[in-house]
Amino acid sequence: MRSYRVAAVVLLLSLALSACAPAIRPPSPAETAAAQQAATLASQGQFDQAASAYLTLAQQTSARSSHYRLLAAEAYRQEDQLGRAAPIVATIDRSQLTGDEPLRLDLLRAEIALQQHDPATALRLTTESGVNTPLALRPRLLELRAEAMAANHDYWGAGRTRVQMDSLLHGFDRSQNRKQAVNLLAKVGVAELKQRAAAMKPNDRMLPWINEALTQLGIVVAQSQPNLGQPVGTLLPGAGANVRQGYKVPAKIALLLPQGNGFGGISQVIREGFFAAYFDAASNHAPRPSVRVYDSTGTADGAVKAYQQAVADGAQMVVGPLTRAAVSAVLAQASLPVPVLALNHPNSGTLPAAGASEFALRPETEGAEAADHMSERGITQAYIIVSDDDFAGRAAAAFKAEFQAHGGLVLGQTQITRGSVNYRNQIAGLGIPATPADQNINSSANASAPTAGIFISMHPEQARLLLPQLRVARITLPVYGTSHIYAGSDDPSDDNDLDGVSFCDAPWLFDAQTGLPKHDAITALLPEARGASSRLFAFGMDAWNLVPYIDWMRANPGSYLPGASGQLTADAFGHVRRILIWAKFQNGVARPTGDNLQMQMDTTPAPAGSAPAPASSSAPATSPAAPASAASSPTPASTPAG
Repeated sequence: MRSYRVAAVVLLLSLALSACAPAIRPPSPAETAAAQQAATLASQGQFDQAASAYLTLAQQTSARSSHYRLLAAEAYRQEDQLGRAAPIVATIDRSQLTGDEPLRLDLLRAEIALQQHDPATALRLTTESGVNTPLALRPRLLELRAEAMAANHDYWGAGRTRVQMDSLLHGFDRSQNRKQAVNLLAKVGVAELKQRAAAMKPNDRMLPWINEALTQLGIVVAQSQPNLGQPVGTLLPGAGANVRQGYKVPAKIALLLPQGNGFGGISQVIREGFFAAYFDAASNHAPRPSVRVYDSTGTADGAVKAYQQAVADGAQMVVGPLTRAAVSAVLAQASLPVPVLALNHPNSGTLPAAGASEFALRPETEGAEAADHMSERGITQAYIIVSDDDFAGRAAAAFKAEFQAHGGLVLGQTQITRGSVNYRNQIAGLGIPATPADQNINSSANASAPTAGIFISMHPEQARLLLPQLRVARITLPVYGTSHIYAGSDDPSDDNDLDGVSFCDAPWLFDAQTGLPKHDAITALLPEARGASSRLFAFGMDAWNLVPYIDWMRANPGSYLPGASGQLTADAFGHVRRILIWAKFQNGVARPTGDNLQMQMDTTPAPAGSAPAPASSSAPATSPAAPASAASSPTPASTPAG
């Protein structure tokens, strides 16, 4: 209950200076001077001396003795001496108090009750009646109420009360309160949280918090589709129509990427994508900050040192680090003097720290989108076939949670082992109905819209083996997959076996998002952008594209960035979510389908004059500690950005 010490000191000073509140007779000049001296002591942090001065005034001024005793007790509270405040509080005559003083007395009594292990009294004192609580006191009242509820083992009530506090707090206080809210909700337990969530409307403000708590408990939860209201960067009238809504860039940016420990190739791809988008912004006359690259070494300690060095060098925003362990270490620091756009999620799965946002290529996103896509097409039953890789297991878990949230039924699930070539037993074990032998499996004359489908998540070479074996088994259900089945470039001879399979992927691979550098033009120049690396390249592009708009997106629900890796939205917690496009194999070639997201015609960031000019608009500086390394072609499974 010390989160608001600075605010409380300011409040105490202002209240003390109001010692001239109307009473039986106005204070004398000597009393006013003494009250001001006591208030000055409190403002200087000399709470013990201030309390003594207020007690002296209380003895000298009977008409306002309770007023001064209250100030003395509050001063002792600021000194963490509730034990000395308690006997003073017991002598206060409530009838002498005016304005918000009765409420402040109740808050002191509630805090003392909690210290004395009497949560029932604290809860009674902090339960709102018809009285309007001043905004300055509301956070403290809610915090005391939440602590009283938690002490009474009412974890749901305590968590919900802390959620009420969220909009009243900022910075570190807000970050700490969010962690406490989620931790309290986690104590409610999985079963009750699911039950409460099921009874809520989709727009209930408690739903995101319940989902965070369930995630912390290791439960994969369904995520409602973000509402794509308006793209960022909308041109505003006036100023020559070149100012774009939400655009704001700092003068100096640090990019933290690991160059060693096996991450050099991946970092090179992401870095190339970052600067491809960075330099493309110049074509729109957008102000560009100077960028310096730091080697985060691929370790937790290396990432923290790189962050601290970037701050010392004057960076005003940090993009990175990349690995989960590194992100966890950076966000776990006692303070983040410079905001962070982390390129992964922390190991703990906890909420981002104050001033931090998280962006990653998560397989859970693709699994959930596949479930939404299939449900929208009337598919109510699903079979799951995935590889034994981590990405596939995570995608399958997200698919199942989302599909069931839509009322769908998962009829079976199986796993194929990488390196094996015969999947007959796994297919048979699912019990998928086969097309009758007397019916042409390629005929659609009598076909009706299917109500069952197959979800797959695996590498291209596995999918190329699976699909023919499904056909041999006369299984003709529609197949939907994650991006992992597409190698990132067309290969008609090998991918001919994948005909008919739909999958979600990053729009930039198909030039399906306007306002971005053309995919073929980039790949012709940069080998790093080709094949399986193309998604990492798009990820790097969006790492830059998010920089000017991340604050706006967090503060304006419904705003989104038409990015290279998907349509990007950010929630109030700092999680950046991707919405992908859908493609389908036809004659061995993957092409976007006609039911993709609405593509905006003019969303490229070009906000000339909308932000202070950066300190430098020259080419990015690279620190000596971050040498470029040879590019590799990592597969999506090896990507740490997930």
